[in-house]
Amino acid sequence: MPWFPERRDTRLLRLLLILLVATFASAAQAACRDAVVLVHGNAGTPAQFDNTYVELRARGWTDFEILRPSWGSKTCAACNDHSGSEETPVLDALVEAIARSCTGRIDVIGHSMGVTLAAKQIVAYGLAIDVATFVGIAGAYRGLWSCGTYPWNVATSTCGAQGLSINSPLLASLAGRPLGMKTYSIKSWIDQIVCYGGVCSVGGVHSSTLPGENASHTIATGHFGLLTDTAVAAGRSDPVGAARAMRCPRIARHDRPRKARIRSSSESSPSRNATSRGALPST
Repeated sequence: MPWFPERRDTRLLRLLLILLVATFASAAQAACRDAVVLVHGNAGTPAQFDNTYVELRARGWTDFEILRPSWGSKTCAACNDHSGSEETPVLDALVEAIARSCTGRIDVIGHSMGVTLAAKQIVAYGLAIDVATFVGIAGAYRGLWSCGTYPWNVATSTCGAQGLSINSPLLASLAGRPLGMKTYSIKSWIDQIVCYGGVCSVGGVHSSTLPGENASHTIATGHFGLLTDTAVAAGRSDPVGAARAMRCPRIARHDRPRKARIRSSSESSPSRNATSRGALPST
């Protein structure tokens, strides 16, 4: 059978979210897994992670171990930012996942604006030590050129001080901050949201790149294809060895607290942006 590029890319996509499943490499570990938090993007829904959810269930995760918070307006993408009511469902899910996790640690997977929204909670509340693996899919961690450069040409909340304009106070507060024990990004150079006018980089670095990441995977597909065409692949046979790179020791229930230890960040959070609200593509 001919090896068509599109088939190759699809198969690669179906391997990449092995990064979610650090603990199912052996039968002994399978009984005790990290809880997983799946955070959708701007104006999205938890159902956008259905492929990942179904695959996790097929591989032994229970519904109790998978949390999919729903956040933000579904009808006004430009009305959403990273402050206030958008934060609450995501923070609650992270804290609850830590409490439920057999290992006491969690895996966090975000798509698009869900990447930065989850990251803000982890940084602001000192949860990085509770995160075994953080995976950012098509995030705008270094900002969106379509949002302009803060504080100029910032017309919406999504692009404001607590949004994704280049050099916004939000992004400055996340720069260089750890998000977990292992961090991975999945990105594309033809991402129609992260890339603007064919430009995907900020300061010479792809905007989806995460600070201190252990690896980054690039796939030639669109912004939403990076999420919907991706599912969890088998563990130990992964050709890039991601399972071994991610694997962490099993931690007994009594070794870690059952509730998250909420810690304040040493950096104060910028005040909520009060910019006008207009139209902006969903991210």
